Amino acid sequence: MTDDGWFVDCEPGDVDAASAAVRDGTADEPADWPMRAIEAGFASDEDSYYDALHEATVTAARAEAVERERADDQQLVHAVRAMDDCARTANELAERAAEWAGGLFDATGGGVPLAREVADREPETPAEERAVSLAERVVDLDAEAESLRAFVEQQAPTVAPNLASMAGPVLAARLVSLAGSLESLAKQPSGTVQVLGAEDALFAHLRGRASSPKHGIIYTHEYVRGTHPENRGSASRALAGKLAIAARIDHYSGERKPEIEAELDERIATIRARTGDEMPADTTDDGGDEA
Repeated sequence: MTDDGWFVDCEPGDVDAASAAVRDGTADEPADWPMRAIEAGFASDEDSYYDALHEATVTAARAEAVERERADDQQLVHAVRAMDDCARTANELAERAAEWAGGLFDATGGGVPLAREVADREPETPAEERAVSLAERVVDLDAEAESLRAFVEQQAPTVAPNLASMAGPVLAARLVSLAGSLESLAKQPSGTVQVLGAEDALFAHLRGRASSPKHGIIYTHEYVRGTHPENRGSASRALAGKLAIAARIDHYSGERKPEIEAELDERIATIRARTGDEMPADTTDDGGDEA
């Protein structure tokens, strides 16, 4: 931006140009911007300047929101949330389908496997038709959850290569989702990353009703879940610290830094040596539910 004002190069009424000036411009110190806009011929008086400024800032805010919503990390957020919703709904409906089918067919078992069995049946009555249809919806939701998981596993290494390698694609996506975006996650201190997903327990602790949680969703990582209980606090802190670093690298540079992961492996090995725990072959999450 020049010293002549925010909108010196904009034609009066050109909202897009004014919006771009708001989004891209900077100023080192305050100034009499209305007067400069009037002198530059952008506005006829102070009221018209503020009207134009309002329209430009609203347009700029909308453009920024659309841009952020279409960003790759937001697609990852939508996908992992949809995956969890599909899986949860499929499991809930599967129980209903099993209860219904149990009274209509000679069927045993439960969950999605039973729903698949029922979905393959040929209904003979209106009630059976509805039970089979419900089972088919369960199968469809379960299949959609698996397709979404495949998308997350494919996209997470592209969006956050270090985080996905260290945490596993699904856990990485859930951490980004809980933070709201990769940028938000990159700005979180390691202590916050450590308890993401354990907000209820944390608030209970702050109210004096429970002890401080040692971990949130990172419990699903083998480095926490597979460590002796008395060392899980240390393992959680070590993992959260490296995940926070990985998120910052992914957001600000996107460069792959395998040495960060190697440092984590070494630290966890040291922690586990206290109780003789063995290091697992696979250190990434298995996509299980939150702790």
